[in-house]
Amino acid sequence: MLRTRKSAAGGPASVGLRRAVGATLAAAVACTFLAGAPGAARADPAAGPTVRPTSGSTASGPIRWAPCPADGSAECGTLSLPVDWADPAGRRFDLALARRPATDPAARVGVLFFGPGGPGDSGVQKVVESVRFSAEQRRRFDIVSFDPRGVGRSNPVVCAADLLARVPQVITDQAQFDATVRDNAELRADCRVRTGPVFDHLDTRSAVRDLDAVRAALGEERLTFHGSSYGTLLGAQYADEYPHRVRAMVLESVIDHSLPMRPFLASQAVAAQDSFDEFVAWCDRSVECALHGQDVRARWAELLDRAERGELPDPTLTPFALTARAQRDLYGPYWTVLADRIATWSAAPAPAVATAGPGAAATAASPLAVFCQDWSLPVGDYAEYARLLRRLAALAPDVRYPLVVQALALCLGAPVGNPQHRLRGRTDVPVLVAATRHDPVSEFDRAAAVARQLRGVLLAYEGWGHGSYTTSPCMGSAIDRYLVDLTPPAPTTHCPALPPR
Repeated sequence: MLRTRKSAAGGPASVGLRRAVGATLAAAVACTFLAGAPGAARADPAAGPTVRPTSGSTASGPIRWAPCPADGSAECGTLSLPVDWADPAGRRFDLALARRPATDPAARVGVLFFGPGGPGDSGVQKVVESVRFSAEQRRRFDIVSFDPRGVGRSNPVVCAADLLARVPQVITDQAQFDATVRDNAELRADCRVRTGPVFDHLDTRSAVRDLDAVRAALGEERLTFHGSSYGTLLGAQYADEYPHRVRAMVLESVIDHSLPMRPFLASQAVAAQDSFDEFVAWCDRSVECALHGQDVRARWAELLDRAERGELPDPTLTPFALTARAQRDLYGPYWTVLADRIATWSAAPAPAVATAGPGAAATAASPLAVFCQDWSLPVGDYAEYARLLRRLAALAPDVRYPLVVQALALCLGAPVGNPQHRLRGRTDVPVLVAATRHDPVSEFDRAAAVARQLRGVLLAYEGWGHGSYTTSPCMGSAIDRYLVDLTPPAPTTHCPALPPR
């Protein structure tokens, strides 16, 4: 019988169970790490060949557009770009793009570039599905986005699934720490062979150069940009490197890339715990909560204890996986869903037998390959790693394992091409930072810090969840007004909270 008898932080899980959950969490949870959609990014096939390079440019353009296969009302294309921007005459890859032309050509302002989150989200998919762009944005702008290098149709990172499954969710001792370092090196070598040379150039600084090449290929003198979640890292670094090429920039649910490892981990823990506290407070006051009138924290703690003992019917629900699913529900926020989950899991009997389940696919995407090249997370040994986890558990006693914990294991030994640094760019127009008071990933105080670094304007949504543009009409209208008219809201603007779902 494959059962976990100790917590992920205190003792080794069975090999079979670890492999059963490894493939799903190394891909699915990684995709949800800082962003929105779970699962590997998907995109429509890029249409049309590229043409000869424009004189003086390192990009092959202009882009040749054709109807997207999944939805012919959107246009798809590719742009040939250098794998390594330090060697523009070297190897190249095709960046996949999608566009929806402005619905009112007479009122068209220009191109609005959308920066997808993740890391691992498909910007092509966002444009094709058109799920997050307002009628005003679609009327006034050509909406353009792309699959970042290493994602979707843009030379995706591909790795052996069994090697990804070796990476533990949480490391348990020095022997496993040493094994993870060795396994990660083998995993990176495998990913490099399967993916090609772009694997070593996935960092956001390289993506900034890609974005500027797309801007130039579309004939835009200045960039109009709306980035969400991990896409804010792309926007903020663009503003830092090309401040005088920015027309307007919105950073929504911003990631502060200036933080060293320990403050960054602490910020993630504080944000997750704050959102869980808000969920508990809602359960206490709302009859819509399936746990109303009960001690929610006690029920949750009991669930975590059962997960540690392997007594939940779903064998993949380790303590880390349990908290990962809960944090995912806090993104919406989907509080009623989370309350129902806790009630259902609590009532379910322990399994008689837990099996490892069907075998994983031969290959899988590894979106955190991008993250590992953007963040320096130096951990010398298991003792240091364990101290970090104890600190996170002290800051987030209910959550215990912020999603970033998985990155600590998966990024061990990874070379970092774009380490954390403060932003010093001064754009000609104020950058608009849209922050949610109770965001489970983007701590409000860190969003304010990014606004200060860029000398931008902070727009506050006093509600909950990861992202606010599609949640709050107040936030949406303020952002649209800024993008169209370049009129930022007053620095003290606050949008009221809306009832959670």
